[in-house]
Amino acid sequence: MATQTTTETTTQTATLGGGCFWCLEAVYQSVQGVYEVTSGYSGGFVSEPTYRQVCSGTTGHAEVVQVRFNPDEISFADLLRIFFAIHDPTTRDRQGADVGPQYRSIILTHGPEQAATAHQVIEELTREGVWPAPIVTEVSEFERFWKAEPEHHRYFERYPRMPYCQAVVAPKVAKFRSGFAHLMKTP
Repeated sequence: MATQTTTETTTQTATLGGGCFWCLEAVYQSVQGVYEVTSGYSGGFVSEPTYRQVCSGTTGHAEVVQVRFNPDEISFADLLRIFFAIHDPTTRDRQGADVGPQYRSIILTHGPEQAATAHQVIEELTREGVWPAPIVTEVSEFERFWKAEPEHHRYFERYPRMPYCQAVVAPKVAKFRSGFAHLMKTP
């Protein structure tokens, strides 16, 4: 399990892809116990990919976020429950109008404990009938993360009035706030 120890706490890393990374980044920045969210690329075979290359759908990479979190404040399972609530895990290689393998639903696990938790949460949501179709989220072992170009970081925060942000990102942030208010950072 990827852990980082500081003088204050031990953190873990989650790597998640559920469509455009701007959406996931905007949501996870508001979650209590999350210290850092970084947009990037993972799950593919091209070294040091660019946004343009990843958008071509030929690198094998997905747009993902790496979330550094304190498991004493938020569990990996709760991070996944948020993840499954803010994107459609039943569509393969697609999130709304964003189409291609770079937009696939994917959990890149940092160790066997995260893999087991991912499968448990998927089973839980399936049993509860949360989604009308089967969850097709890929669960794979994390290998490498490539940080996205600077213009993609804190995108929603910097461009909240951009049409894509208003039409796609803002509704996902609102859905998180209404369904997971108890997990939001307090000002």
